[in-house]
Order: sequence, then structure tokens, then C-alpha cells
Amino acid sequence: MEPSAPRRRVTIVDVARHAQVSTTAVSKVLRNAYGASPEMRSKVRRAIDELGYRPHAGARGMRGQTYTIGVMLPDIRNPFFPEVLDGITHALEDTEYQVLLGPGCNGEKAEARVTEAMIDRGMDALILIAPVSRRDHLESVAGAVPTVVVGRHGSSPVYDTVVNDDVEGACLVVGHLVGLGHRRIAHIDHLETDPTRLAEMPNARRADGYRQAMRAHGLAESIDVVSTSYTQEGGYLGAKQLLDRPLRPTAVFAGADVVAMGVLEAVAEAGLSVPGDISVAGYDNTAFAALGPISLSSVDQAGHEIGSNAARLVQDRIADRSRPSVQVRLSPALVPRRTTGRPPEADFARLGSA
Repeated sequence: MEPSAPRRRVTIVDVARHAQVSTTAVSKVLRNAYGASPEMRSKVRRAIDELGYRPHAGARGMRGQTYTIGVMLPDIRNPFFPEVLDGITHALEDTEYQVLLGPGCNGEKAEARVTEAMIDRGMDALILIAPVSRRDHLESVAGAVPTVVVGRHGSSPVYDTVVNDDVEGACLVVGHLVGLGHRRIAHIDHLETDPTRLAEMPNARRADGYRQAMRAHGLAESIDVVSTSYTQEGGYLGAKQLLDRPLRPTAVFAGADVVAMGVLEAVAEAGLSVPGDISVAGYDNTAFAALGPISLSSVDQAGHEIGSNAARLVQDRIADRSRPSVQVRLSPALVPRRTTGRPPEADFARLGSA
């Protein structure tokens, strides 16, 4: 049996004939241009649906727009980032824009390859989620295409940003644990050495917030930070270090929910219970944090809202490249669950008699 011939692509001419209008009229409807009556728009849209016409992205790009927005995700294994992506796609679902993803892989070279590929393919704008690239690279990207940066606290005159108040979020966790009676509260951070990223990245801000809150509660001498990575393995390795302390902490604040998963694994492996022997709190309030068997106390930084704000800003930036840059800062909220409780009885008794 001979293979069937490939189906011919439906063209704008086919749509015009089917709708019994001119190709100019179809073009106006596709571009949402002035001069197309409601009746004409209805006829053309009906013909497009009936024929299954899809505009050629390359041809649209030559006319100035491809109606694609590139989104760079640093790590597809982190369950928080899909929530941001969901907010982006939901905000764009009633527009002509399509979202195309690229993995940044938490590295400057990988991010550069992804952003350059997106620019080369004529995408109308980029949303970069928690990029680790240098500021000059981000500004170079924004100079070439409208850009919104998610999760970087530094502002720029050439790109918009959406961030969570990570210092406040960390303070909420420490305040919650202190309120339960904890004093030996440790933090697992993402190892960072670059000065700019230390000033701008969420992990660094959360570590700063932890230190500030510990000092504010009179616990400066109990500050204990282990720097590993924002991964489950990083949480596991960090918790192993903390559990080997001569006087182990009674609570661990993990800088992200995915890190907290590694902490829970290490605690269970050590034969300890949560929160009976040690309390654990995360950050991001991802979907699995609310699962009954896990029930992780976590900071909700509204990932869906972060994504929808990024989508709004990127459309505004496409419409007006010269407008002043905007930074949206969202307020976090703590969601206490079963992984945090009072410290072990002996510790709590000592605190009561102090």
C-alpha cells in the first residue's frame, strides 16, 4: 500500500474563497486591523474554523509578530515552577499568544543558549523564571526583545520584574517556629557566591530574612545555615549535616518545598519523627505540600499570581517598548500544617523554666 500524499496546507486564499471575501479582508481579520466589520469577522472566523487554517508562523514573523512568548524554566523538577507557568498560560488563554518552553538548567551557558534560540526564532517576548545569568546578559536580552524577569529582586530600566517578598516570607517561618517554642532553628540555603545573585536571588533573600528574624527574636547565637542546593538531594545532604550536630536543631526551615522533601527523607532515615523530634517547614506551598501524608508547613508565594502578573507585564511591554520598567512585589502568607509543632518535651520544659 502506497503512503498517502501529505495534506496540502490551507492558505489564506482558501479561507478567502470559502468565506467569499477578499484575501485583504482575511488579512485584516487575522491582524485584528481596523476596517473589518463584525459580519466580515464572523464569516472569516467561521471559514478558519471549518477549514482548520493555521497562520504560518514564519510569515507572521516577517510581518512583525509571531504571537509566541518564550518561557525559560530553570529546573523542570522543581514543582513550584509549573505553578508559575500555569498562571502565565491561564492569563494568555484568551489571546493569540502561544507559550513555548525552554530549559535553563540553572546555568549561565544553558540560559544563554535558550534565550538566543528564542530570539533567533522571532519570539515576540520572553519570560525568564529565576534566571541565574549576569545582569548585563539579562539587559542584552531585554534590549533585543520585550522581557519580564521572575524571581530576581534587582530592578532594571529595560525589563520588568515580578517577585515575592522573600525576606518577609522567611520572617513568617521563623516567627511561626519561635511561637511554637523553638530556639534551635536551622536553615538550608542554596549555595551562592556571585555578588549580584547574592543581592537579587530569592534564596539569598530568604537566608537574609532568616538571619534577620533570628536576631529580632534574640536568637543570634543559634543562627545555623547549611548551604547546599535547591533540590531534594540538597535538602537531604543539608539535613544529614544538621542531624550530625552535637546539639541538633529542633526545627529546620528549608528554603524551598523540594528541599524540604529531602529533609523529610533524611529525618525518616535517621529514625526520627516529624514534628515529634524535629519540625520542618518549606517555602512555595506547592501542590504536594498539601497532600495528606506530607502536610508540609510552607510559605505560599502565590505562584499562579506571579505567572499571571508576568503575562500581563509582558503584553504591556510588547505594546510599548519605551514605557518605564515595572516591579511587582507580592506578599507571602504562611500555611501551617502538620510538619511543625512544639519542640521535644525536654527542650520545651527547659524553655519554660528559663
